Amino acid sequence: MANEEFFDEEYPILVLVDDEGVEHQFELVAELEIEEDVYRVLIPLEEEEQLDEEEVEVIILKVVYDEEGNEFLSDIEDDEEWERVADAWQELVDSEEL
Repeated sequence: MANEEFFDEEYPILVLVDDEGVEHQFELVAELEIEEDVYRVLIPLEEEEQLDEEEVEVIILKVVYDEEGNEFLSDIEDDEEWERVADAWQELVDSEEL
């Protein structure tokens, strides 16, 4: 039942535009700061409708900035960096019993 409690909370909605210009809505469920980098943990809104399943897909993206200081979300391409972030997210889930 922890998943149901997890989704009862209100989370900010982010609208991200993919490379083809298609908008996708996500709930921002956590922000992680690891070694001076910031990562956002997102859940596609379509996934929230599938609460009956035990595992909901989360997407973790890195916050990056361009030359003008505009914020972007980027895939994590380095395997070692991905493992650190995934481990930090798992620890948060385990500690909060989400």
